[in-house]
Amino acid sequence: MDRYNFISLAGLVILLCFGWLISEKKRAVKLRTVLAGAGIQLAFGLLIFRVPAFSRIFLKLSALVVKILEAAYEGIHFLFGPLAIPPGQDGSLGFILIFQGLPTVVFFAALMGALYYLRVMPWIVKLFSRFFSWALRVSGAESLCASSNIFVGIESATTVLPYLNRMTRSELCTVITAGLATIASTVLGLYVILLKANFPNIAAHLISASLLSAPAAIVMSKLLVPEQEAPETLDSAVEPHCEKESSLIEAVMKGATAGGQLFIGIVVMLLAFLGLVALVNMGLDAVGAFVNARFDLALSLRLEDLLSYAFYPFALLLGIPAADALEVARLLGERAILTEVPAYQHLSSLIGEGAFINERSPVIASYALCGFAHIAAVAIFVGGVSALAPGRAGTLASIAIRALVAATLACLMTATVAGIFYTSGSLMIAG
Repeated sequence: MDRYNFISLAGLVILLCFGWLISEKKRAVKLRTVLAGAGIQLAFGLLIFRVPAFSRIFLKLSALVVKILEAAYEGIHFLFGPLAIPPGQDGSLGFILIFQGLPTVVFFAALMGALYYLRVMPWIVKLFSRFFSWALRVSGAESLCASSNIFVGIESATTVLPYLNRMTRSELCTVITAGLATIASTVLGLYVILLKANFPNIAAHLISASLLSAPAAIVMSKLLVPEQEAPETLDSAVEPHCEKESSLIEAVMKGATAGGQLFIGIVVMLLAFLGLVALVNMGLDAVGAFVNARFDLALSLRLEDLLSYAFYPFALLLGIPAADALEVARLLGERAILTEVPAYQHLSSLIGEGAFINERSPVIASYALCGFAHIAAVAIFVGGVSALAPGRAGTLASIAIRALVAATLACLMTATVAGIFYTSGSLMIAG
């Protein structure tokens, strides 16, 4: 271990203390939940990065994801022809996100639909749920929802649909935080496509990041909005609520349809937020030009630059060397306002350009970015859960910002765990 591993360890402690400092009720925080959650993360991190047998499992999962993507491209090539040929292959027109990356969302959604129908995913989710509920001393419903978020997105709330209207304020915060702090398997393929040319083992890291972020989301949620009531499903094992389709074909069709809706949703979000941020930046550029001319300065007041300054101390806490910290902070700022898709694209470009001084920087950055912790997702998750439980809309709105902050801290917490155990000799390297 070198000094950066110890900095990451100190960063983990500082993030937990920061979460406690901004808690809405410090005395209600349950130390067991916090320590157990951090302990689970550290145990997972140790196994993933330092135990070769477990590292090889994740690398095999990474290779499996790449193989699945190859199968997905059969449909993409059929529909889009030359537009779907990725860079580096004969006839490629370059990387075109809407034709080469986003269609994989539909394929993975269909695949998940099949795995849920075959009862594979419900079994895995229940396994994680019961472990988290026992170890962290949280309710069965919120642990089930957090476990579901390792594999799916907003639809995870439907697994606890019968309980949503009776959940406590703290439980609802955990539901939203878990959704924002993890990624859905339906978009895993998209991120792999964005990064695999410059980061061959990225799928292994994304899988492990989503796994690590589930307990982190529970911890940060319980720090910021501690439980002060008596959850209905405390000490209870909760079965996932689902409406089973009549056949495997119907399950695949429903999954593909949901994937198509997600595809459109991502396109709409990127069109809206990239455009709106560009518009805001035009105004900030004008203000910056005036200020620089008036005071003979060379400041940039663009949103991503302002946010990079805010995230810079956090990037250092992750164990990122100072020479790379500002770039990683900029990526975190981009994720916060532009979603994780442009942020991962930017990360891939930086790796390709050799912009990072230290090899640990892109690895830790990939963990810090692995979550839906951005403004657009808050609206999606709060709106989606409110639609399922209209009577809790007011409560959900009141915890929305706290959930976003908790999710952001959870992603950073996961990145510190990667920083603690990552070494240049690890099998889980960038390439």
